[in-house]
Amino acid sequence: MRHIDAAAVHAALDYPALIERLREAFLEGGEVPLRQHYQIANPVGADGLLLVMPAWQSGRHVGIKMVSVYPDNPGQGLPSVIGAYILFDARNGQPKAVIDGVALTLRRTGCASALAAGYLARGNAHSLLMVGAGALAPHLVRAHLAVRRYGLVTLWNRDMAKAEKLARDLADLRVRIRVLPDLEPAVREADVISCATLSQQPLIKGAWLKPGTHLDLVGGFTPQMREADDEAVQRARVYVDTRAGALKEAGDIIQPLASGLLREADLGGDLFGLVRGEAVGRRDEQEITLFKSVGFALEDLAAAELTYEVAS
Repeated sequence: MRHIDAAAVHAALDYPALIERLREAFLEGGEVPLRQHYQIANPVGADGLLLVMPAWQSGRHVGIKMVSVYPDNPGQGLPSVIGAYILFDARNGQPKAVIDGVALTLRRTGCASALAAGYLARGNAHSLLMVGAGALAPHLVRAHLAVRRYGLVTLWNRDMAKAEKLARDLADLRVRIRVLPDLEPAVREADVISCATLSQQPLIKGAWLKPGTHLDLVGGFTPQMREADDEAVQRARVYVDTRAGALKEAGDIIQPLASGLLREADLGGDLFGLVRGEAVGRRDEQEITLFKSVGFALEDLAAAELTYEVAS
């Protein structure tokens, strides 16, 4: 059984190649139970959380990602999120690889949003706004640039120093990069907006969105979290990565549904429907589109398979 560390994962998962592998995975499908959440009592600090995400395709591979979330870890010099992915042969159950789960998640999350943007962002989109400057941000920017030729990337974060650091980390890209201190003007001029934050309150106001904008919401992964307000949801045609995940975990979807602002029937489709041609993507140049990603274990399986193939 191989051990594939974070550096090897990043080296193996080229953004365009992973986007295409994800497209293939949604075309083919697989068995994907809803992820399980377990609270872990911690006598020396805040309780931990264990997330378990299995997926398999008959005759190919079985995979399971296990992620721990310990909020107090940064105070001990440890990351708050740690994970591992185990890839098995589905024909005999033999484990083939243990793969760094955090690196795998970063790459596949960025590429899932880029896959959706290929169907939902305007073909002539020129400007990309990245809201948030955490670990996901550089992967979202690089993945989005793999599907659209943006001429301008704008970065915004509450902590300007982190946004400036992100700009330096992206300096190798052949695109103009700038940092703006004010979110509203950045949103008003952006063609595509990608959000990866831990915000509990909406950051993106629907009143700020210009016609033709595509909004990519990645950060909110609990029913209490919001990155966009009700007006943004109301003005947009809304898509999700998977209906089951979004309707259970995404505050940006669950809260408007609970208030009656959004109906499940109003959802434009999911990645299965977009990839298979069963859902209509962007319909015109003026339409505002919104994609809500919560993560899906089939994406992890596809990324793990590609990692194993390239790194072997």
